[in-house]
Amino acid sequence: MPIPFARPRPAPELRSETAVRLDLTVRMRRNRKSEWSRQLVRENTLTVADLIWPIFVMDGEKERTEVGSMPGVQRLTVDEAVREAERAASLGIPALALFPYTDPSLRTPDGREALNRDNLVCRALRAIKAEVPHIGLITDVALDPYTSHGHDGLLTEDGRILNDETIAVLIEQSLVQAEAGADVIAPSDMMDGRVGAIRGALDANGFTDAQILAYSAKYASAFYGPFRDAVGSSGCLKGDKRSYQMDPANGAEAIREAALDVEEGADMLMVKPGLPYLDIIWRLKEAFALPTFAYQVSGEYAMIEAAARNGWLDGDKAMMESLMAFKRAGADGILTYFAPRVAEKLAREA
Repeated sequence: MPIPFARPRPAPELRSETAVRLDLTVRMRRNRKSEWSRQLVRENTLTVADLIWPIFVMDGEKERTEVGSMPGVQRLTVDEAVREAERAASLGIPALALFPYTDPSLRTPDGREALNRDNLVCRALRAIKAEVPHIGLITDVALDPYTSHGHDGLLTEDGRILNDETIAVLIEQSLVQAEAGADVIAPSDMMDGRVGAIRGALDANGFTDAQILAYSAKYASAFYGPFRDAVGSSGCLKGDKRSYQMDPANGAEAIREAALDVEEGADMLMVKPGLPYLDIIWRLKEAFALPTFAYQVSGEYAMIEAAARNGWLDGDKAMMESLMAFKRAGADGILTYFAPRVAEKLAREA
């Protein structure tokens, strides 16, 4: 196939054994010769409006504790989470995603703490909304932060996930969160049919404006380990999640999953993890033209941060390059633990 816009040219004329005369009309490097030119022809741009900041909340007051496997990331008490929400708003970050570290004494096989109207997430929602009303708040709908077995749903005695029975609990969890002030309900559990059931319940209870961000393509990934440390589920997880999270080998299946979520009323779609699944982000965006988000998960963050702290790569450059990859793949927004750092860097460069 001829190269577009390239003029036919004769074969090079040899002038010596080592020199070749090139008659090039198209030189791709012309547009790369200087920074102003590179800016003009840049196809994708990362802005603070692309960022969602996931934060971890815990019980207590005026405390922060480091997450050992996520250097630079802390669990925050609710009052400290409010301070970080104020910081996020001042930086222009549009939204936070809240995840709880539930006290082990409150974890039960049925995850009943998820339905407590005064649980950590609900308290954080109310506190942040009271002080920073215009920032978006996204809440995770799944039972793994609340169950003693570490799974996203209810289990039988022999360890099978109960899909329909779990959905009944997820509906109540969604209503509790919406009532507390969640703007976006984000079911990450991967139960079949949960998006439609949650949408119906939200609408029937007057929460018609609550958005649903469906974790449509959530893979059974090795990159979640540090997150499970952060929410306290790693030590109690029994078995694995391969019977309900997606097989990393599958791509077309993600299209089917997303199509079902779209049909059931999802407003936005999520791909998790991010960088290992850029092709899935692209395919979902092309197929559905819905707002499509990527989660740069804990393992992705930890790899970049650990390598940077060991001097093996330039952390800031790797951070920015990784986020630009999401934009190039078609992501409209990115959940990333780098969010405040990126926002500050973009502000300095503006």
